[in-house]
Amino acid sequence: MSDPAASPAGRASFGARLAEAMDAAGPLCLGIDPHPQLLSDWDLPDTPVALERFSQTALEAATGTGAQPLVAALKPQVALYERHGSAGLAVLERLLSAARRAGVLTIADAKRGDIGSTMAGYAHAWLSDSSALAADAVTLSPYLGYGSLAPAIELAAATGRGVFVLALTSNPEGASVQHATGPDGAVARVIAEAATGDNARELARAPGPQGGPAGARPAFGPVGLVVGATVAGQAAELGIDLAGVRGALLAPGFGAQGASGAGMRDGFARAWPGVLATSSRAILRQGPSVAGLRGALESARDELAG
Repeated sequence: MSDPAASPAGRASFGARLAEAMDAAGPLCLGIDPHPQLLSDWDLPDTPVALERFSQTALEAATGTGAQPLVAALKPQVALYERHGSAGLAVLERLLSAARRAGVLTIADAKRGDIGSTMAGYAHAWLSDSSALAADAVTLSPYLGYGSLAPAIELAAATGRGVFVLALTSNPEGASVQHATGPDGAVARVIAEAATGDNARELARAPGPQGGPAGARPAFGPVGLVVGATVAGQAAELGIDLAGVRGALLAPGFGAQGASGAGMRDGFARAWPGVLATSSRAILRQGPSVAGLRGALESARDELAG
């Protein structure tokens, strides 16, 4: 993997920046999912112009009224921008740029996964400083083999960005692959252990202390995992040590999909300090009022704080 010294001057690693944001704002990530029904609920047409208004309103709500954002990160769902073609992707570019100016971390939920030069192309699109689509992190699918993700993992480390690799998802079809067992255990366990190894190597190369102020989270490595908020308990059944990954755990499903703050704390157990809980519909349904969205964000943060 690449030497962290190659990261752009002045940009801390994604893992360090995310840990700091979670300490400051709490472990909440707002998923920006502009489904046609949500646009309609906001009395907006299903057009790129409305997509822009939806996205920028969500960002405005997430930035709060003071110096500190109400969320640790934003997670735009790339597919719901792609469905509008080039105009939709232009909206996404502007959202990512505006979030960067506002000091809010972004995770592009693109779930990319391929091999060789194609994977390198996806990595460049979402993780390169020269790309207008570059986010702070991107979600990846490892089901062409974890090793196929190397171009993205290496570029993330080199540019001070991160990746989140699908490990345990809550969709019913996921278990047929993720729980399948081979000589080295369940597929999800193999993925988690590979991420653990990458994080250990990268953190060992990082200059300076790994921790922050007393009580603060230590910096995460560049490779996080996606673990559904409603299925976290399956990790222990499959022999997965989520707490040992040393990467953030992106946990979609908080709110509308039924996961509660208390339930997530129980499910993730020792791994809870690394969990970035994602909520989208439960919060976005409170729009288009910025005040309504902020109220929902504050309620979600309070629930996660326990």
